[in-house]
Amino acid sequence: MDIDIGIEAGKREEIANGLSRVLADTYTLYLKTHNFHWNVTGPMFQTLHLMFEAQYNELALAVDLVAERIRALGFPAPGTYKQFSALSAIREEDAIPKAQEMIRKLVEAHETVARTARDVFKVAEGVSDQPTCDLLTQRMQVHEKTAWMLRSLLE
Repeated sequence: MDIDIGIEAGKREEIANGLSRVLADTYTLYLKTHNFHWNVTGPMFQTLHLMFEAQYNELALAVDLVAERIRALGFPAPGTYKQFSALSAIREEDAIPKAQEMIRKLVEAHETVARTARDVFKVAEGVSDQPTCDLLTQRMQVHEKTAWMLRSLLE
């Protein structure tokens, strides 16, 4: 059945493709955060272990919201490691960094998701796709706040 929500099919596809990048970035960040939660060591262990857990739990819920918006626009959501790897601007870790480096890498990754979301927002805003704009605004707020909180640990 055709989709008639007031956004032309080509623009819906462009937004869905952008959201697929947001999804891939978010899922890759989820994996990175979960990895760091499991493997963090050092004097900040308890603080970081609990903080990373709260962050990956939030990200686990977020990926579902982004994927469902892609589906609502009429396109399949990526859902494999191969697809996420190809779409994400965030790279996986080859080693287990020290705690301070974990924090730096998570700051960079949260900032990356915020930038990706901001790029997609411009397209969604241009065609009055308020549901996508709302979702992206919420995601940018979370990622920018989390990056700030993590950066604060490095001072």
